[in-house]
Amino acid sequence: MSEKERRNIKLEKIDDYRWRIPKTGKMRVPGMIYTNEKMLKDIQADNSPGQVANVACLPGIVKYSLAMPDMHLGYGFPIGGVGAFDWKEGVVSPGGVGYDINCGCRLAATELFVDDIDDIKGEIKGLVDFMFNHIPTGVGSRGNIKLSRRQERKVCIEGAKWAVRNGYGEKDDIDHTEEAGCLEGADPDMISERAFKRGEDQLGTLGSGNHFIETGFVDKIYESDIARAFGLSKGLVTVTIHSGSRGFGYQICDDYLHLLTRHAGSLDIDLPDRQLSCAYINSTEGQNYLAAMACAANYAWANRQILLHLTRESFEQYFNMGPKELNMRLVYDVAHNIAKKETHMVDGEKRALCVHRKGATRAFPPGHPDLPSAYRDVGQPVLIPGDMGTASFVLVGTERAMEETFGSCCHGAGRALSRHSARKKAKGRDIDRELKEKGIFVSAHGRGTLAEEMPEAYKDISDVVDIAHNAGIAKKVARLRPLGVIKG
Repeated sequence: MSEKERRNIKLEKIDDYRWRIPKTGKMRVPGMIYTNEKMLKDIQADNSPGQVANVACLPGIVKYSLAMPDMHLGYGFPIGGVGAFDWKEGVVSPGGVGYDINCGCRLAATELFVDDIDDIKGEIKGLVDFMFNHIPTGVGSRGNIKLSRRQERKVCIEGAKWAVRNGYGEKDDIDHTEEAGCLEGADPDMISERAFKRGEDQLGTLGSGNHFIETGFVDKIYESDIARAFGLSKGLVTVTIHSGSRGFGYQICDDYLHLLTRHAGSLDIDLPDRQLSCAYINSTEGQNYLAAMACAANYAWANRQILLHLTRESFEQYFNMGPKELNMRLVYDVAHNIAKKETHMVDGEKRALCVHRKGATRAFPPGHPDLPSAYRDVGQPVLIPGDMGTASFVLVGTERAMEETFGSCCHGAGRALSRHSARKKAKGRDIDRELKEKGIFVSAHGRGTLAEEMPEAYKDISDVVDIAHNAGIAKKVARLRPLGVIKG
């Protein structure tokens, strides 16, 4: 599809929250975008609908090429893109997963209530500073865990289970993590020496950019019974952790993009965009990528597990509370950038699919066998963090998501400005002071990070969440307000 064709894509309005891209040219299926009139103009301006149409041209794709309400331009797939491919006949594409493999989000709740904190501003500022000094953050940050090659290979295979087995967490954490924190099929032999080198001392580090640890509280409940099942109540202090596989996953993606770009030239596939380099799932190249990607996904789950452990330590030491008194428990952990084998109904038939979610999150409904027993009756927690100056939301998966989006939902607010544009807009402003005036305390490495991640750099999280809620692909359960944030 040419640049001119992408910019002239016609969108057909189905209802107030769904817009279809008709199947034209080399598209094998239609496209479907979840948005509203207000956000449609910005979506069309960045050409991400063209990426939705391009994904629809890939072999083996079923039903629709999808984009969630937080969509924006990405590498190959749009950020917020979802594509499901037949396991026997379809392809897997690193561009449908992204560079930060299994960048994801976990939410923890405590026994603290915001009203229990006497000097809220002083205490939160002190806590943020304490956490910033206790948890490694920033570009190229190095942690206190130095892995031997043998240990690194075990992390690749065991994921979060390795972290818990080595004292960084509790068994319940595993139960409340997507895929129990361990994706099957990981093979460390598929990893380059350079990737192993980058991953040997980054476990237990937050990283930079949009990664963060946010202390907040529940300020609104929409579904009391479901919130109770998730262990959430109004005023409860929470922690949201957003991080991924760090340089380890980045290197794996980079390695396989180079390999599969060369490989794609030998295939019978007319790619509309070279960024959609791919391999047939059941080819040696496809299986090798999936095995390497699983290693990075497991590294990311181990990383977030250790970050939760360090966060627990920070709270306990700062507030002088014991583990049982604080009771910081994991509500759930979801992956954002991943490709997984799942079974879904397609045209009335159960089919094994490779579901790519890039800047999208799983949203399974009540009764799904992959959910932990504690949530089986209500559905999967869907975590949608906002930026550091606005709210975050907890939703729950629905049956409609299974029918329409392969059990998928949006993963955040979605960028409205590039990092360059955000820095330009922030010139001459004191973002740190602006956030403090809102009662939000932030510690970050430099003013540049705050400028790139300022609230205006993102879409309105309430609009994004309302689209998902009103479209029925997830249901609002609770809203969280930020108090303090640490960033790279």
